[in-house]
Amino acid sequence: MSTDLGLPPLATRPLRPYLPRSVAASEEGIPSVRLEGVVKRFGDFTAVRHLDLEVARGEFFTLLGPSGCGKTTTLRMVAGFDEPTEGRIRLDGADVSGLPAFKRPTNTVFQSYALFPHLSVERNVAFGLERRKVDKDELRRRVGEELERVGLSGEAKRKPRQLSGGQQQRVALARALVNRPAVLLLDEPLGALDLKLRKGLQVQLKQIQRDVGITFVYVTHDQEEALTMSDRVAVMNKGVIEQVEGPEDVYERPRTTFVAGFIGVSNLMPGQVVSANGNGADLKLDSGPTVHATDSRGIPAGERAHGVVRPEKLEIHQAVEPAPSGRASLEGTVQSSLYLGTATQMVVSLPGEVSLTVLVPNSDDAERRRLPGAGEAVRLAWMAEHMHLVREAEVSADGHNDPDHDDTAPARSAPNEEAVT
Repeated sequence: MSTDLGLPPLATRPLRPYLPRSVAASEEGIPSVRLEGVVKRFGDFTAVRHLDLEVARGEFFTLLGPSGCGKTTTLRMVAGFDEPTEGRIRLDGADVSGLPAFKRPTNTVFQSYALFPHLSVERNVAFGLERRKVDKDELRRRVGEELERVGLSGEAKRKPRQLSGGQQQRVALARALVNRPAVLLLDEPLGALDLKLRKGLQVQLKQIQRDVGITFVYVTHDQEEALTMSDRVAVMNKGVIEQVEGPEDVYERPRTTFVAGFIGVSNLMPGQVVSANGNGADLKLDSGPTVHATDSRGIPAGERAHGVVRPEKLEIHQAVEPAPSGRASLEGTVQSSLYLGTATQMVVSLPGEVSLTVLVPNSDDAERRRLPGAGEAVRLAWMAEHMHLVREAEVSADGHNDPDHDDTAPARSAPNEEAVT
């Protein structure tokens, strides 16, 4: 079996970007994907709740969230595998509600690859074009171009079983791209790969998206994938979108406690806003002290909120040392210290059953050895601009099964005409 560990370069020559499916739509600024009040119910369970969303043409857009949040259900509705209970879905401005999957200008790449085991790589890629009776010369040209684009020209005659997992996933990608869809939908396509290969393919996938210039809608529960590849990220929780912004904004300035906790590691300090103005807000923590945040997210005085500081923004000092000038500070006790290689992760307990995580870079061995150990009193400090306020997540907390991982769903079964054409 081929190993594919080196991840060879993709296209060896410049390949033509795809033209927009609808030039008029592109010129008018019509979004590539638009969801209007979309609701999806399974019996008495609501998987997606009144979703309004726009994805711009040529955007790499990611739906991110935990299992059961509704992200794959949303993708399946765009693809046409499921129909919304309420609302409309528009692609390039056209209402596609009621259209079957094979009549929509989309293609889907699945985590399971869904390749035909008895066909060669080139025949797998050509399958959709053959079904559409594309001219043979055009078919050969397009298949060759897509195999070159994903770096698999030399594997054209092989069968899927002779390829590694990473190579198979790139065959599935080439098969979807060869049909030149207006929107490419990707359902956790890297989830079955090992960590090293997954990281390499993240870079290649973003490169391919920039090369072809079409809209990618990507579903994942992996925060690093979303932050690495996306132009914008929509964080979903229990059927609603809690925040839609660029990766940096989602990480540095989450809007709710759910987003803050789901993207990386966040330190949440509950309290009440006692004053707010154009220069930020003062938050009286439940543990007693009052701290200042320069970014209040518009939360007015009198409301409950959480102060958020990322672990890498915190400084740790001996408790007897005063806080550095211009920094807020809190006293606590080291609960644990864990060596992570590039950094040391320390958990500090504060009054009021609040714990904060601190990441200290291991740039100096002598400094690392001087770090306080478990049980020692310490002072945590941070700059005001590194703290901002967030509200509690506002979705309901009803428990439910996970429709996102229904193995009986038609989009997850063996390859079929709807899935690949």
